[in-house]
Amino acid sequence: MAKLSLRAVQKLTCKKRDAWWTVILVDPVATRMLIVMARFGFITPNRVTWAALFVGLGSAAFFLEGDPLSLAIGAALYHLSFIFDCIDGKLARLKGNGTIFGGWLDYVFDRIRVLFCALALMGGQYLRNGDERYLLAALMVVFLDMLRYVDALQIYKMRMSMRTKIEKVTKEKLEAERAAAAEASAGRPVAEAEPQQIQFMEDLLRENPEAEAETLKEQASAAHVVDLHAQFRHRFPWYQRVRHAMLGSRIRPHLISGIEFQMFIFIIGPLIGQILMTTLVSAALLGAFELIIMYKFWLSTRDFTNVMAELSSAPSTAGTISPQMHRGRHRRGVEEGLRDAERLLEQQPDDDPGFQPYPQPYTAHVPEQRYAYHEEWPAAETYQQPARTYGYPAQGERLYAAPHATLPETGGYREGDR
Repeated sequence: MAKLSLRAVQKLTCKKRDAWWTVILVDPVATRMLIVMARFGFITPNRVTWAALFVGLGSAAFFLEGDPLSLAIGAALYHLSFIFDCIDGKLARLKGNGTIFGGWLDYVFDRIRVLFCALALMGGQYLRNGDERYLLAALMVVFLDMLRYVDALQIYKMRMSMRTKIEKVTKEKLEAERAAAAEASAGRPVAEAEPQQIQFMEDLLRENPEAEAETLKEQASAAHVVDLHAQFRHRFPWYQRVRHAMLGSRIRPHLISGIEFQMFIFIIGPLIGQILMTTLVSAALLGAFELIIMYKFWLSTRDFTNVMAELSSAPSTAGTISPQMHRGRHRRGVEEGLRDAERLLEQQPDDDPGFQPYPQPYTAHVPEQRYAYHEEWPAAETYQQPARTYGYPAQGERLYAAPHATLPETGGYREGDR
């Protein structure tokens, strides 16, 4: 295999904008290690991800010891683990063999490494010093790390949802305009209009990071350019200048992210022997930058609402209550209500024939009606049951007695029959 060019590898595998810790302390080492590792076919991105996890767990084992030498070795191993964590993505981009499963594996192993290292680092200090504040610090580190990455994934999901809705409404508006034009032409042939293209300002800035937003909007080939960060740029015009100044070094303006948060706690803190203080400062800085990101996302949602209002032809009903919810609007006339009730009682094809939607009124039992069917019984040789008053035998009727019953002196006949 021919020797790879370092500059070409850096241009292909390094991100255009990245965390300052990665740009300064990781990429110079990771790209050189990548050139060596790329020569071996058995080294795959997923195997590098597994190596990063095992090295991170080794770092946690040294953190648990708690003495200064073990803390220094654990910090060095954690930095090496993070370098491997960056190499797996670079190797996938270099060879083009990245997979969706590999991205998921990288994300999950990162969270496992942070969890074990946080518990080991703070737990080791608690076992040595007995200071319960280290237990609270471990809980805070795990919580903030999870919050940071869950929030980032959710914001990304919401941004993609906003883009999808804008594209859908634009497509529906174009189809409605075509239908109206066809109806107005009254059968005359209508020239087929080209699909209205949409471009998003964030995509244009990502492809041309050094250009101004207004310039890109004027030069865009699409008919409509959607800017979901217009309010943020309007309120903070200095942000663009800071962003452009940092682009030359590939450092992104988000100075304290999850990467810097981890490096301060698991590398800087153990090396200088100030774990609690470093953790508190890192947590405060991370929280501040997360609030900025949330505020920026809130402004982006307002831009989205304005864009949807411009694209929609119907007036917005946001913030109003539907008229059908007002009192009395759901009531209808008595006759219409009765007709609806009758329709409910009508037999439907799929209904059970024996089903009654409402119970029938109760009818009192009449003894004559209850025993009227006895008159239709055929006469028997030993037992006659003509019509009689309920509870009393008729004239000339013999009383029935069971075989074991004792008959009265009359022998079972009435005195008048002898």
